[in-house]
Amino acid sequence: MKASGGRYDGWTSVALALTGGYLLLVIWPLIMVLINSFAGGGEFSLAGFEKFFSSRLYYGTLINSVLVTVCVTVLALVVAFPLAYFMTMFRIQGNRTVQMLILASMMSPPFIGAYSWILLLGNNGMITKLIESVIGVKPPSIYGFAGIVLVLTLQLVPLIFTYLMGAWRTIDVALLEAAESMGITGWRRAVQVISPLLWPTVLAGSLLVFVRAFADFGTPMLIGQGFRTVPVLIYSSFVGEVSVDKSFAAAVSVIVIAVTLGVFLVQKYLVSRQNFSMTALRPIEPSRLPGWRGVAVHLYIYGFLTLALAPLIVVVVSSFRNTLYGQFVDGYSFENYLDSHRDILRYVGNTFGIGITALVILVIVAVLVAYLTVRRKGMLSGTLDTMTMVPYVVPGLVIGIALVTAFSQAPLILTGTFTIMVIALTIRRLPYSVRSTTALMYQLNPSIEEAAISLGASKFRTLVRIIVPALAPGILSGAILSWVTIITELSTTLFLYNTSTQTLSLGIYAEVIRGQLGTAAALSTMLLALTMLSLILLMRLPGGQRELRV
Repeated sequence: MKASGGRYDGWTSVALALTGGYLLLVIWPLIMVLINSFAGGGEFSLAGFEKFFSSRLYYGTLINSVLVTVCVTVLALVVAFPLAYFMTMFRIQGNRTVQMLILASMMSPPFIGAYSWILLLGNNGMITKLIESVIGVKPPSIYGFAGIVLVLTLQLVPLIFTYLMGAWRTIDVALLEAAESMGITGWRRAVQVISPLLWPTVLAGSLLVFVRAFADFGTPMLIGQGFRTVPVLIYSSFVGEVSVDKSFAAAVSVIVIAVTLGVFLVQKYLVSRQNFSMTALRPIEPSRLPGWRGVAVHLYIYGFLTLALAPLIVVVVSSFRNTLYGQFVDGYSFENYLDSHRDILRYVGNTFGIGITALVILVIVAVLVAYLTVRRKGMLSGTLDTMTMVPYVVPGLVIGIALVTAFSQAPLILTGTFTIMVIALTIRRLPYSVRSTTALMYQLNPSIEEAAISLGASKFRTLVRIIVPALAPGILSGAILSWVTIITELSTTLFLYNTSTQTLSLGIYAEVIRGQLGTAAALSTMLLALTMLSLILLMRLPGGQRELRV
């Protein structure tokens, strides 16, 4: 980090400023959570941990969360592997459109899927009523364990699917031909030859599915009913209507961090033992699959797509249904949009105001951290790069609690402000943006920068005038993907907002809890439309599909 002559240059100041900001806004709040977890009654105590592990009511939520997460991870992989295999190996009608729609189903917030399935299979859901009227038998309830697993699996299959699609494109045809020459074809070839090569990718995708399913709050809160998970326990302990025990909530948060960190380290260890790279000199060319096999493959792909998109379609249709006291009645109109237009304008305005501000800061910080990591290697930049990965393994709900704990008292009171919302959303997406931008920075030949410096340009001017424009398409693609995740985030901001800073995601959650189903459907439709438009733009940009796999 030193300039010529042994003096520290301006980039050292940048690295120090970023490190200081990260210590203040991320590390210190998490340390405060850790301190609070041992501070029952104002003195050092293990009461919070003892309370959790001494009662089945509490430690059972951890068992429930692990059970849900393992089931979702396994099912998502079981569904996604053949999906990626079919989409890569065979010619599928509307392949590109199918891929985009699968990705769109992933980008919608999980709690919208939960809300949609309530409209379909809830106690008064459309399918529930239809089945009861036709055969007189009430179908299984969407509430509880099975409903949570269904919603999260449909939501997270596309996540592993995008990883597998990227990995399949690195498989050389020569490998498949060699296996075929030895009599290994079809599914045997996929399982025995290709699967071991995809193992690192499977682990990476499974880790993300595990972390997202384990940390999801909205889905079990809406349809869990008696089946409680750890995030719901943390929420109810932190802002409970009957009683509040913030020390206990902090203790449970520490347990959650320990679990996710443990899974992350195990995944990292397993991947390190399978360290190899592949380059496809002859990529796989999809072939036509005739006969009943082709029909079966198309039925599988379109069947999953129907299940994934059905809840979203239901939400859009429901947004035009008439309501009475928030509940749906016969007839269709625009009343859900018109009657609540003031709230809708506030939600949309906050979504754009907070989201765009967070996005601008996010892009600037990601570019600076990536440049320091790649071009200014050293202990300080290495430490900064490591710290940026902390939110990767810390659930959003815990980050929200950490920010409330640190910034709800003097000397820095930020809770409920525009600023804390921006900080929370920036922190949540930062690990992914830094990794994405760092990968782009490594691809840029250093000789371009050296040429600019030899002509008298400073390193900062070279970054702004040469490097950033050269990486602009990739940075823009990453920014659009970050925008999608920012506008759909719920759990991180759940403790931080007030009525003047509610975004679309928070508005949807609030309206569902209040029983205003029509308004919730209208807001969900607007968020889905915004997400789809963003994804269409992303897919049209250079490097857009690569960003979806980062």
